[in-house]
This record gives sequence, structure tokens and C-alpha cells, in this order.
Amino acid sequence: MMRDGRDGAALRLLPWTTPEGALCYLSTDDPESLLSRLADRLEADLLDSARFILAEARPLLADEATGRRELRFTGVQPAAALADALRIAASRGERLPES
Repeated sequence: MMRDGRDGAALRLLPWTTPEGALCYLSTDDPESLLSRLADRLEADLLDSARFILAEARPLLADEATGRRELRFTGVQPAAALADALRIAASRGERLPES
């Protein structure tokens, strides 16, 4: 878990990266801040997108007539959605209260 260098508070892993692919973090203890709410909405949108991609991929994978190009697309898109979902899971896991 990343911590703020000033006060040691936990940083929130955001559901986006820099243009270079580096992870982005938010330092706030306010879950209702503008950036927190934006991150929440983007997480929900990314998870909805992953559900859609999975629903579209299953029939293509089940169809023996699916071509190589379609199969490649059916691998690339779920992989990207899985990466998003894993980053969201990590972010949410880090924000669970410690027991």
C-alpha cells in the first residue's frame, strides 16, 4: 500500500494511469471529494465494460467458425478489462478497514 509522504495516510490507487502507464494515486480522506467520486464512477464504468466484453467474447469463443482476427480481438479486449478489474480490486482491497 502506498502512503502519503507527509502524514503517512494511505493513498487510493486510481483506476487510470499516466500516459506512460504509471499508476496514479490520490491522497484524500474524503470519499466524497470530486476526484474520489470521479474514480468511483470510472470504476463502475470499467466494470460494466468488462461485463459487456465478457458477454460478447463467450459466443465468439464457443463458435468454431470464429476467425483468427476475431479470436485475437476476443483475447485482447478481455485482457485489458481484466487488468482494469484487478487494479480496481487492489484499490478497493487497500481501502478495506484493517481488522
